[in-house]
Amino acid sequence: MSEQQEKSYKNKSVWLRGLFMLMFVFLMGVAKFVTLVVVVLQFLAVLLTGETNENLLQFGKSLSVYQYQIVLYLTYNSELRPFPAADWPQE
Repeated sequence: MSEQQEKSYKNKSVWLRGLFMLMFVFLMGVAKFVTLVVVVLQFLAVLLTGETNENLLQFGKSLSVYQYQIVLYLTYNSELRPFPAADWPQE
């Protein structure tokens, strides 16, 4: 085992990121469920009123940006931690 690999196992920041990654995997599951709820509610709104609900549109867009931020963090494409470590994304 190389010295660099040995050091990464002892690096607390690597373990801290791993802990955050586990938390964001859980939050991604919650976000997917909430997305399903938004989809059903938006469908019902269109079915009953013939128009989309503007609040659901905005929330759905920010929710999709949030999920994108999580994926970027989990795949090491971003060092910025998503909500709740940062502000909720704007659309």
